[in-house]
Amino acid sequence: MIDLYSLSVSVATICTDAAGAAGNIFAIGLFVSPIPTFRRIIRNRSTEQFSGLPYIYALLNCLLCTWYGTPLISSHNTMVMTVNSTGALFQLAYIVLYITYAENQKKVMMLGLLSSVLGIFAIVVIGSLHILDADLRRDIVGIISGVSLISMLASPLLIINLVIQTKSVEFMPFYLSLSMFLMSASFSLYGIFNDDIFIYVPNGIGTILGITQLVLYCYYKRAGSESSREPLIESYAETT
Repeated sequence: MIDLYSLSVSVATICTDAAGAAGNIFAIGLFVSPIPTFRRIIRNRSTEQFSGLPYIYALLNCLLCTWYGTPLISSHNTMVMTVNSTGALFQLAYIVLYITYAENQKKVMMLGLLSSVLGIFAIVVIGSLHILDADLRRDIVGIISGVSLISMLASPLLIINLVIQTKSVEFMPFYLSLSMFLMSASFSLYGIFNDDIFIYVPNGIGTILGITQLVLYCYYKRAGSESSREPLIESYAETT
């Protein structure tokens, strides 16, 4: 006789793992997207007009989400921990490169911001460890990481506004928008299968924003308004 409960649990586990693995893969697409920017920075030995703020903020978000994914805060969220710890390493590498080639004034600013990010993360970690109630600790860290993730995923709203104003998709690279949509959709499913509101709500919002970007891209691409200028992903990196 087939144990329907065990079967349903197995199917749910497989779906959760599959969604988490897909989210990890698509997230890598987002993490590597600034590489063309830094190739240009290294080639020109200058950060030019590029902003380092997106990498600072992304680092903070990755650190907070990594902490939320650890067994000390939430259970069954290993996929969240692995992808965000990988993302933190990418962002840290970008920040180091940015500081290396930035002007002295920007170096000081970036070092100050990096210290602030590490300080905030340390406060969240130490503060949460002093909360003895495991459920309360999970909720507080979940809210903090969720707000941080929503803010990061909502940053393309600036690009969406720019696309509408200029009627050009030059500043909204297709593969970056596609990667964001696929990553958010995958982790939305992961959160649903894992019954984790702090994962599926922010990623659900990210999915909607990703769809919006793709629809706008197709609309303005069809209208023939795409510019031939080169630094597409670089332009995204400048957005703060």
